[in-house]
Formats: sequence, C-alpha cells, structure tokens
Amino acid sequence: MRVIDTIAEMQQQADQWRRDGVRIGFVPTMGFFHEGHLALMRHAGTLADKVVISIFVNPTQFGPNEDFESYPRDMDRDLAMARGVGVDVVFAPSVEEMYPEGFQTYVTVEEVTRPLCGASRPGHFRGVATVVAKLFHIVKPHVAVFGEKDYQQLLTIRRMVRDLAMDVQVVGHPIVREEDGLAMSSRNTYLCEEERREALLLSRSLEEAQRLVGKGERNGEAILAHVRRVLGAGPRVRIDYAELRDAETLGTVETLSRPALLALAAYVGKARLIDNTVLKP
Repeated sequence: MRVIDTIAEMQQQADQWRRDGVRIGFVPTMGFFHEGHLALMRHAGTLADKVVISIFVNPTQFGPNEDFESYPRDMDRDLAMARGVGVDVVFAPSVEEMYPEGFQTYVTVEEVTRPLCGASRPGHFRGVATVVAKLFHIVKPHVAVFGEKDYQQLLTIRRMVRDLAMDVQVVGHPIVREEDGLAMSSRNTYLCEEERREALLLSRSLEEAQRLVGKGERNGEAILAHVRRVLGAGPRVRIDYAELRDAETLGTVETLSRPALLALAAYVGKARLIDNTVLKP
C-alpha cells in the first residue's frame, strides 16, 4: 500500500492507471476508521481494479464552534486498517496542500443543502462539495463510494456530479450499525457509558417510525410527534432536528405517499449524532 501526501504525485499515479486502462475506486474519509469505513473500502474494491482512499480532516466543513481541533485522529491505526482491507493508495494531504495561501474558490450546491444539516450547520455543505470536487480532480476516480448515514451529503455529491458533468459514478452504501443498532460514527468515541445507552434512542425512534408506517400511519406530523417523544426521552439527548423529507429532493413531506427520508440529528452529551431511514408506504 502506497501513501501519497502531494496532489502532483496523486495525479501522476491516477493518470498512469487511466492510461493503463485501470478502473479507479475512491472512498473519501476524515480518518479514525471504524467498520463502516472499511465496508465502504471493501465495496469500492468490488467496483474497481484499484482502491484509493483519502484521509483528510477538512477544515472548511466545520463551523467556528465545532470540533475540528478535537476530531479524533490516529493515522498509524488508520493505515494498518486500510492495508488490512486491500487499499492500494492512501492520499493523506496536509491542510496547506489542499488549501494553499490565497485559496478562494468554492462549490455551492443550492436547494438540496438548505434543510436538515444545512440549516443547523451553515457553510458545512459548501466545504463538503468543495473538498470532494477537488478530491475528484486529484484522484480521478471512475467510481466513488459514500455512506448513506450521511444521506444529505450523498444527495449533495450526486447533484454536484450531475450539474457539473463530472465523469464519476457515485455509489451509496447502506448504514453500518453496531450490534445494538447504533449507527457507526467516529464521534461515538465521545460518548460515556450512560450517553452511549441514550444514543440508542436514535435508532429506536427510527424503528418506531417504521412500525407506525407498517401499521398504516401516513400522516407526517403524527409520525414525527411519536419519533420526537421516543428520541426526547433521554435526559442527555438534545434534539437538533427530526424531519420527514422527500427521499430524492429533500422537499417537505406532509403525507407519506412516496418514499420519504426520516432524518435525525441530536446532541448526546457533546457528540452530535445523525441517523436516518427511508420510510416506504
């Protein structure tokens, strides 16, 4: 496994592979791997001849009071885990390499980024779209794999790729969960034992919503009211949002007549956790 830390070297490797007819798969990450990340890498390996991952904690997607400085990092551990699942190249640039002095060009995806995390984290998706666009130009993948836990991010990247005619296939991978149902996240390491138990209210509330829909409930506000009751039962849980949105456009949904995204974000202690499911009538 090769580790590359400069844009020029990564582009040279990508160009050589493309000249040789090699299909490139890509998984962008911020590191501190868990089984969810490894599942994305394995998935990419089934879709391509060579797998490239990036490890880059992107400062432009963090707000001024968020956890950029404290975000968990462990490069040696990450490299060992990536090697274990057959990754071919790790692209691990510095902030200065990705954002040189005077950097002033950003990518903004409009409507799909307005609700949910876009509303509660202003500027977040501008940072995401910008860094992913830049990584696509650097790594030059044929296919890129993203987790469906970050559902709004996945839709944002797909919209950007379509709108800007980028020659890359964007593939989603289902949410990977712990045995007890908690969606895997690097931020789960922030949770103490009591908070970890209460964090299960996110997945439990999604299961409750699925149960209601299975019994015939179609009223969006009734579904959300029940979800908020379940999610808000934990004294350490502070709901950021619980919303029902169209699964393709993220437009508002009042009545469940087509697939709808039930999206949650909540603070459990200092950890901001997200989760979702697609409800199908």
